[in-house]
Amino acid sequence: MQRLVGLLRRCVDDYNMIKAGDRIGVGVSGGKDSLVLLVLLAELRKYNANPFTIEAITIDMGLGMDFSDIEKLCKDLDVPFHLIKTEIAPIIFDHRKEKNPCSMCSKMRRGALNQALLDLGLNKLALGHHYDDAVETFVMSLIYEGRISCFQPVTDLDRTGIIQIRPMLYIHEKTVDSFATRQNLPVLKNRCPVDKNTKREEIKQLVYDLSATYPDLKERIFGAMQRLPLPEWEPQGRYKRPKEQE
Repeated sequence: MQRLVGLLRRCVDDYNMIKAGDRIGVGVSGGKDSLVLLVLLAELRKYNANPFTIEAITIDMGLGMDFSDIEKLCKDLDVPFHLIKTEIAPIIFDHRKEKNPCSMCSKMRRGALNQALLDLGLNKLALGHHYDDAVETFVMSLIYEGRISCFQPVTDLDRTGIIQIRPMLYIHEKTVDSFATRQNLPVLKNRCPVDKNTKREEIKQLVYDLSATYPDLKERIFGAMQRLPLPEWEPQGRYKRPKEQE
């Protein structure tokens, strides 16, 4: 636990993600990434130099999922839990019958999250993207869009006044998986009809295959993102490249 909290805190410090008095909404989908983020932020909250509060926000997509175990976890962590019911899935799959639903789904979910933050008076949104997500997004943008791009560690949403932060960028996916298993977190099965059948999954497999030949591929890509041409990724603190974790 403490080792992962240390990596989380280093990322937070390197990118000045949290300031004293921040009220942070944690986007909790029920997947392992968001649950691990919730647990680590709840632990960091106890002794961080800049005091902050967190609240969990779950967007119910209308897929008939049961979030009661998530609510119980939040109670155990002393974190307020908010379940926002929507009809996003029926709109996309039943009414619009989208052939490529991921982009629209992402926009609608993010819109619902942002609105929930505004309604609750929260000023920051913490998302569970980790080290591998960043590498895969970079590669996906290069291959499918022909541009060098990736989401930013900290994103200021000017129209809403909300700031998005991604505190788990120094933690590898396999470490997230292992921690979720050891902690017996209530990970929910994704009921999305296109789960595991997306362009992102193709890129994940490509990066995995290339890493067998080039073991330090992810580290080189991640390091490149912290230099030009992505200046938003240049850490402001004292950074040491995160090595592959056990």
